[in-house]
Amino acid sequence: MNHNQQEIERELIKVINPEVSRRQFLKTWGISGMGFFLTGCGTPALEDLVGKISEPWNQKVEQLIFQPQKPVPEFSSNQIEPKSLIINSFRGTPIIDLEKYRLIIDGQVNHPLNLNMREIQSLPYTSMIIRHVCVEGWAAIVQWGGVRLRDLLALAQPHVNAKYVYFQSADGYYESWDLPSVTHPQTLLAYEKNGEKLPRENGAPLRLATPIKLGYKQSKWVTRVTLTSELTNFKGYWEDQGYEWFAGL
Repeated sequence: MNHNQQEIERELIKVINPEVSRRQFLKTWGISGMGFFLTGCGTPALEDLVGKISEPWNQKVEQLIFQPQKPVPEFSSNQIEPKSLIINSFRGTPIIDLEKYRLIIDGQVNHPLNLNMREIQSLPYTSMIIRHVCVEGWAAIVQWGGVRLRDLLALAQPHVNAKYVYFQSADGYYESWDLPSVTHPQTLLAYEKNGEKLPRENGAPLRLATPIKLGYKQSKWVTRVTLTSELTNFKGYWEDQGYEWFAGL
């Protein structure tokens, strides 16, 4: 059993009964160290044990099992599903003047950035073919191309106490992530979809794209990236209405 599995068991014991020993816990629930597995998106194994659980606890477990530098397996080009990506809008599709567009990176950084699209597209390009998963139950295999967020943050030089990142969008949508997820090698600010210029309805000029988060975490029309040391009471548009905050896959 690895360290993460032990940490998860300890957290389960705290939730169910803090006075129960690890041996009693495993015997009662019929769990072995090798057999206990918890996924990051939808937690059937855990729900079978303790049913509904609190958001802070769920977030902690997902962070324990998340491997921030491990790439997610990708798909081949012949597996792309060009018609499967459903367009969801928050307040309609904003009209953005590309000549005036700027991406702001600020907050707890040594070098705040104010970049236009030409400057962003001059940075190292990354392409990936991944599955986009929506909390509503549908999914689509998509090719995204753009710049890795960790490359942008390297230019901004985050403070050592920066732990979270807020994203603001041109339509008023807002999101927050943990910094390790933001710096995952497959977390992009994408400006291409399926080998072509990103369509406006899909989030142009820049949108978040990653295989490690559910769709509602992947903001479209991103205009500002702000690093902070703590979360505010406003965690995200859907999270503030009861959705899970970590939302990992």
